[in-house]
Amino acid sequence: MLEVRALETAYGASQVLFGIEFDVRAGEVVTLMGRNGMGKTTTIHSIMGLVKSKAGSVKFENAELTGKPSYAVARCGLGLVPEGRQVFPNLTVRENLVATARKSGAANQWTLERIFELFPSLEARATNMGSGLSGGEQQMLAIGRALMTNPKLLILDEATEGLAPLVRAEIWGCLENLKAEGQAILLIDKNLDALTRIGDRHYIIERGQVAWQGDSDALRADLESQQRLLGV
Repeated sequence: MLEVRALETAYGASQVLFGIEFDVRAGEVVTLMGRNGMGKTTTIHSIMGLVKSKAGSVKFENAELTGKPSYAVARCGLGLVPEGRQVFPNLTVRENLVATARKSGAANQWTLERIFELFPSLEARATNMGSGLSGGEQQMLAIGRALMTNPKLLILDEATEGLAPLVRAEIWGCLENLKAEGQAILLIDKNLDALTRIGDRHYIIERGQVAWQGDSDALRADLESQQRLLGV
């Protein structure tokens, strides 16, 4: 589904990515791990066309995304839940969701009703402004907004960062439900236990390169790499 090959990205003279390579297949959950500042978010931004890569290739369903503007990348079927949520503060919950809605050819499309079933607390706050929501509610809204684009691949950058434990549990439960429905997900987070529970395959990024890759069983068993590359 998603193929990233030899991806290099720089901010001016400062290069951040040095040949990143990974795949996401249909229906699986793939995670990007690594300590802060290693290039995870830059990888996501490069895929989505939010920053321009200097070399390499990003393909989605065999179509080249490299060089496309971010809106064109999104129209190919990629839905982003950005770090920091970035909900529209002066729109209501309902307006935030409707603003990004896009139909697809899928039989079980995402609608307001389905989003409210997934996150009942959003339905209760449907007329509240985005700026008046708690951090957890904003994250639910950001996920709901991305799902309303009916993405083939859902990308989450720091899925549960800064959230209360109960809210984090709700978000992880939501992602497990999405996986069970066959939603492909590319996920960044720091919760190793949750990531190895939900993820099919994992890539650890160290200084702009893939330093480790494998499945959940392999990562749980590799304590040396956990400590060296993740600091856990």
